[in-house]
Amino acid sequence: MTVDGKNNFSSFSIGSGGAEEENDCPIEEVRLTVPITDDPLEAALTFRTWVLGLMSCCLLSFVNQFFGYRQNQLYISSVSAQIVALPLGKLMAATFPTRVFKVPMLNWSFTLNPGPFTLKEHVLITIFASCGAGGVYAVNIVTIVKAFYRRKLHPAAALMLSMTTQMLGYGWAGIFRKFLVDSPYMWWPANLVQVSLFRALHEKEKRPRGGHTRLQFFLLVFISSFAYYIIPSYLFPSITCISIVCLIWKNSITAQQIGSGFYGLGIGSFGLDWSTVASFLGSPLATPGFAIVNILIGFFLIVYVTLPISYWSNSFDAKRFPFISSHTFDSLGNNYNISRVLNSKTFDLDQVGYDNYSKLYLSVFFAFSYGLSFATLTATISHVALFHGRSIWQLWKKTTSATELGDVHTRIMKRNYKEVPQWWFSSILVIMVALALLACEVSSSVYFSTAWWLLTSVDNICDLSLLPEGSPWTCPGDDVFYNASIIWGVVGPLRMFTKYGVYGAMNWFFLVGLLAPVPVWLLARQFPNKKWITLINMPIIIGATGGMPPARSVNYITWGVVGMFFNFYVYKRYKGWWARHNYILSAALDAGVAFMGIVVYFTLQSKDIIGPDWWGLANDDHCSLAKCPTAPGVVAKGCPVL
Repeated sequence: MTVDGKNNFSSFSIGSGGAEEENDCPIEEVRLTVPITDDPLEAALTFRTWVLGLMSCCLLSFVNQFFGYRQNQLYISSVSAQIVALPLGKLMAATFPTRVFKVPMLNWSFTLNPGPFTLKEHVLITIFASCGAGGVYAVNIVTIVKAFYRRKLHPAAALMLSMTTQMLGYGWAGIFRKFLVDSPYMWWPANLVQVSLFRALHEKEKRPRGGHTRLQFFLLVFISSFAYYIIPSYLFPSITCISIVCLIWKNSITAQQIGSGFYGLGIGSFGLDWSTVASFLGSPLATPGFAIVNILIGFFLIVYVTLPISYWSNSFDAKRFPFISSHTFDSLGNNYNISRVLNSKTFDLDQVGYDNYSKLYLSVFFAFSYGLSFATLTATISHVALFHGRSIWQLWKKTTSATELGDVHTRIMKRNYKEVPQWWFSSILVIMVALALLACEVSSSVYFSTAWWLLTSVDNICDLSLLPEGSPWTCPGDDVFYNASIIWGVVGPLRMFTKYGVYGAMNWFFLVGLLAPVPVWLLARQFPNKKWITLINMPIIIGATGGMPPARSVNYITWGVVGMFFNFYVYKRYKGWWARHNYILSAALDAGVAFMGIVVYFTLQSKDIIGPDWWGLANDDHCSLAKCPTAPGVVAKGCPVL
């Protein structure tokens, strides 16, 4: 092996033949992070891989779908499984027998313990877990049909919908494998985080004097997170969002609109719950610092500038509706009665009923969220074309070139391992079944099964008006999906975003997004030495509040504070600690919350033992007036008529 002055691995002897390979990967970050070593004889697809991989896949599928219905959604990434799998794999290697078992009628054999737990086994287990962590978008359809539209749906049809939508994606990915996998120019920066973590976990580590190993640190944080989460999940749910302004001005609509972390601007609000931080935006510890800054800039411009001006100037009759809401309304400010415009037999729009009832109205924030999504789409196209268009074209030409042989990593894979036949992926698109993608089938089945189980076992799930006080089953994401189905499905964009609807002006956002990256691009060309200019990302800024709703102001505020602290202050002042512990801290916090949430449900909440009956049991921030309209004469439940 030879190493240059920048610690790049420039060459290494690989494989059994001892051939010298040059690290010619064109991406510097990959050269610095991914080693070019490989042992093709190392155990990979073993009994441990299948057992731990399938368990990880099923567990993450269950946990992510389980938490998807709760007030504070929580996404558990495959990093948690990546860390937990290591001690379990080593335990199996130390305790399981080495006896070889033969499969009757087949020339197959396997052993429960092929030797020490290997890096390749660990990586494959994490890939299994990633399949389970990804989510099944079609489950949202199942949820709104059963919980919101209250229509019957055969479980077999719902299961097929979930399965087929998952399998199609894997088929297309395989067909475009040459361009998206084999090409050294197509790289995904987030994967380098996991590569770094794999190397850290498998390097021999000595316990620092007075400190802890990475594994010990993970266990300490995990146990602490697990023990603490009983407080926000069961004993004191109100600390999920504490809105100071609302506690001081209990009778002021305007003050509560300003201070509410759930239904307003969130000024002075905060949460003492990790799920408040990570539930909608993901862990801020794993988000690059420049992305956090761009998102916070966008959040402040949209929520603290655009929203107040639009609401208090009464744009689109904003004062007739709540300040921030994902619900749909009629012209009188009441919740839109979908039964008056929906044909119960054909399940489509009753035009006569619609004409006799009302156009569809949204809160001004929800309306702007659609306009901003239009702008984000065109801003992304414009940004990529201006900043990366030339390089993408050059990389694409190299990728599609017949003489392109790939880099060192591609050559290693092709030399030491057989490729999955292309017809397998083609078959998936036709019959949607393949043994090689068993993990995908398992994950979608578990997602569907978890959703169906909760929809049929939790009374009044997703119905805020009927759920008992303190119940976490509010389905914030599915509530948004339901209202989106009314906008885009029942009423349709023609009656919403054209002259026939109220929000035709939102189409101007397409032009706004297209032009937004241009000034930044011109500044970057004018001042090429100012590298910070290129970090201004208009698609991220414009789309910063894309998670609202169901995310709320308090989620962005706490996420931003934690992210800035760890990715700027800790990173700059304690870089060694950050490099060693940051991602492990994130995974441990996620895992502790997830496991305690499941324990609380099965031991208490599933038996209708919601929690102690007191002021802190409420699953909101005690800012009920923040949801009230401020236009004169509008009648809303629990609100004064002005």
